[in-house]
Amino acid sequence: MRGNDARDVGLSELRKTMFVKVLRFVLGRIVLLLNLFTLPRKGRRSEDQMQAIQSQVDKHVLYQFTACPFCVKVRRQMRRLNLAIECRDAKNNPVYQKELQAEGGRLKVPCLRIEKTGGEVLWMYESDDINRYLKQVFPI
Repeated sequence: MRGNDARDVGLSELRKTMFVKVLRFVLGRIVLLLNLFTLPRKGRRSEDQMQAIQSQVDKHVLYQFTACPFCVKVRRQMRRLNLAIECRDAKNNPVYQKELQAEGGRLKVPCLRIEKTGGEVLWMYESDDINRYLKQVFPI
């Protein structure tokens, strides 16, 4: 009987895991759909302003998961501020996943990689912190 009990527990855990994965997938797609229908307006910047900030923008990279609600929140802020920051999918790209883990110290998104003057790199986690930083550094 012990073998059957262990098998039943294993099967139960597998079902829970699959349920959570399916639930996350469905909720993620709902988040993306809602985001699509409620996109914020792009911030207005003149061509001169865009050129002036481009070298600074290029020193930023967002590591994210496409359907993560916190990542969506940061991408919406980037849109409001009209920032073309490179987004790297750390869920589906193993290279980006390894970069985030090895250089950032943990596999957590959203994460903004900021290259400072002199080559120092700062890894910023937490969507509210990232949004506050972007609004402060790139105001409209």
